[in-house]
Amino acid sequence: MRGAESRISSRLALPFSFGLYAERRTPATRKRVPRRRTFFLLILAIILCVTSVNAADWKQATGERTWSFPRDHGSHPEYRTEWWYFTGNLSDRGGNRYGYQLTFFRQGIEKTPKDPGNPWSIRDLYLAHFTITDVTGKGFWFAERISRAGPGLAFSDTKGLDVWLLNWSARMVKNVIRLSARREDMEIDLELVPKKPPVLHGQKGLSKKGPGEGQSSYYYSFTDLATTGTVRLPLSKQHVHVSGTSWFDQEFGSNQLSPDQAGWDWFSLHLSDGRDLMIYLLRKKDGATEQASSGTIVERDGTGRHLRFSDIAIDILGQWKSPKSSGTYPARWRIRVPSAQIDLTLSPLVADQELITGESTGITYWEGAAGGSGTSMGQNVTCEGYVELTGYAGTIGGTF
Repeated sequence: MRGAESRISSRLALPFSFGLYAERRTPATRKRVPRRRTFFLLILAIILCVTSVNAADWKQATGERTWSFPRDHGSHPEYRTEWWYFTGNLSDRGGNRYGYQLTFFRQGIEKTPKDPGNPWSIRDLYLAHFTITDVTGKGFWFAERISRAGPGLAFSDTKGLDVWLLNWSARMVKNVIRLSARREDMEIDLELVPKKPPVLHGQKGLSKKGPGEGQSSYYYSFTDLATTGTVRLPLSKQHVHVSGTSWFDQEFGSNQLSPDQAGWDWFSLHLSDGRDLMIYLLRKKDGATEQASSGTIVERDGTGRHLRFSDIAIDILGQWKSPKSSGTYPARWRIRVPSAQIDLTLSPLVADQELITGESTGITYWEGAAGGSGTSMGQNVTCEGYVELTGYAGTIGGTF
């Protein structure tokens, strides 16, 4: 989920000052929450009544920056919020299809730790979401974690991509990204190799989220990552060999969404002709779409072109209502980008890919594998990718 700033900062900060962490699996596999964590949460609620994080204390995303890779794949601790976001569409040798999401969030709590020499003096919280979708079997599972930074708990390097929370990790060595996440009942072990260079979104990497000063993030992606490795589904002891395509987003900033914004719709799509498409639409509470909404078209040779809101047209063709949250989400779309000669019809590959992250970011959202078909440059194409929908089961305005 692309951001959760003040929601994150208002979650489980206190327990982790004692070196603890929390995690949760999907309801079907969840263990009982320890009573001592309930006690910590009660204390935390009291502490949060008199504690706040001031966005003005952190560096703002306000203008062009000089990008430097691979260093910029790493952490940017001068900004309050940062996330590393991996999604992918995979298949095994038998043609069975899967999707996955592995996301790491870093949320600044103190710009300068009260005791910088003490490794337990809290500065950042780390959160992570991990999902697997079994398209063929129509299954979906998710897990979540949250921890303070500290020895053996969580970390992100400033020199390059190396972020981890316990035994969930994303690391880049030379030109290969290695993802690893394991729970008792689900697992991925994947290698991702970029087929295209990083693409900057927005205006040379500055992605506006609204009209206000600093209401932006720095945002880039690897849109086309050749992926191989293994997945293991819940209730299965077998590791299945898979291959496919992944997408990696990284964003960082300090002050993005405003109180009048309800949520966003995000699309990352791979077209069968080799083009990639990202669309990010911000919705206001009055039903209007934020004019700062935008997108990017990435051509086969890796060149990217910024798309303004006026370049994009999306029609909602169907809906799905969650039996768990009662949120009603869009569930079928027609996406048109006339300037890029793109016309696609897209649907979720599994209806229920909703995450209720009550023990990490505190936001209920839908994110999952999707696919469809249409035309690109006058030729018939298929497409696959991921869609993220927030603010349909409770608004999140003002959380950035």
